[in-house]
Amino acid sequence: MSKQSYLSGLGMYVPPRVVTNHDLTEYMETSHEWIVERTGIEQRHWVDGESNADLAEHACRQAVEDAGLSLDDIDMLIYATLSPDHDFPGTGVFAQRQLGLRPLPVLDIRQQCTGFVYGVATADAYIRSGMAKHILVVGSEVQSNALDISTEGRHIAALFGDGAGAAVVSISEDSSRHIISSHLYADGSDAEILWMDKPGCKQRPRITHEDLDAGRHFPVMEGRQVYKHAVKRMPESVVEALETNGFSAADLDLLIPHQANLRINEMVGKQLGLKPEQCFNNIQRYGNTTAATIPISLREARDQGRMNPGDLVCLTAFGAGLTWGSVLLRY
Repeated sequence: MSKQSYLSGLGMYVPPRVVTNHDLTEYMETSHEWIVERTGIEQRHWVDGESNADLAEHACRQAVEDAGLSLDDIDMLIYATLSPDHDFPGTGVFAQRQLGLRPLPVLDIRQQCTGFVYGVATADAYIRSGMAKHILVVGSEVQSNALDISTEGRHIAALFGDGAGAAVVSISEDSSRHIISSHLYADGSDAEILWMDKPGCKQRPRITHEDLDAGRHFPVMEGRQVYKHAVKRMPESVVEALETNGFSAADLDLLIPHQANLRINEMVGKQLGLKPEQCFNNIQRYGNTTAATIPISLREARDQGRMNPGDLVCLTAFGAGLTWGSVLLRY
C-alpha cells in the first residue's frame, strides 16, 4: 500500500490588537455598514510590533503540540507568506531559529492566498515519496504595515488582517484519515489585477521617490475582476476534486474556502449547491489573512465541532498570481 498523509495537528495565532470597522473611521471616510455590506468583515487583528516569524512561531508550537509530537519529530518546514520579514533570506529560517528546530529542509513559497493549499499539497507529495514523516506547514502574514490606511486606500486597507495558522502533515497509518488529492493551478495572464508593483528588482533603483509619491508600494486590486475570477476558479477546483474521487457536493461535510470576502464565499457555496452548514467562514472576525486564512479556519472548525475525524473536507483558495487550487481530505 502506498504511503498517505493526514493533518495530525492544527494551530493558529492572531496578535492581541483588535481593529474594528469603527476604529478605521478614525483614519478614513468609511463606516461599519459600508465595510460589512461589501466584505462581511467586522474586525481584524493587526500587529503591534510582532514580526511575521513571531506569529508563525506561536501557530507552529500549537500545531506540533496538538499533533502529540515534539519539535524534534519535524522533518521539514514549509513556510507560505506574501509578507516576509526581509527580502532575503526567507522568513522560514527565522521561524526555524525561533522554534529551535534542528537543521532540516526549509521551503519558502510565494503563492499568496493559495499558499497554504500549495504547501499542504507539497507536504503530501514529500510524505508519499517516503522523504519525510512529519512536515510543518505554516501560513503567516503581517500585512497591516503595508497598507494605505487612508480614504484613498480604504477599499484594500479594510480587507486585510494579520495572523498565522499551521498544520502538521504526518504519515497516515489510518486509511480513514488521509489527504485524498490536490489540484493546483496558476495563470499569469491577469497578474496585475492583484499585485504590489514596488519595490522590485525589475528596475534600478528598486523604488524611487516618484514611486512612493504615486503609492506604487501599496497593494493594488481590481475588485470586480478578482471577484469574477474567484467565483469561477474556486468552484471549479472543488468540483474537480470531488469528481476525480467519485464524490458529489452532497458528500462534503465541510468546505473551507480562503477567507477573502464573505460575498465570494457565499457565491461559491451557492454555485456548488451547498447548505450553509457545509461552509465555514470566519472572515467576519479576522479579515483576509492571506496564506493564514485556511489553517486558522481549520483549527477553529475543529474546535467548534464543525470538523471531526473522518469527515470529508475540501480546502479551496484563490489568490494573486493568479493562483488557485483545492485539497480534498478525510480529516
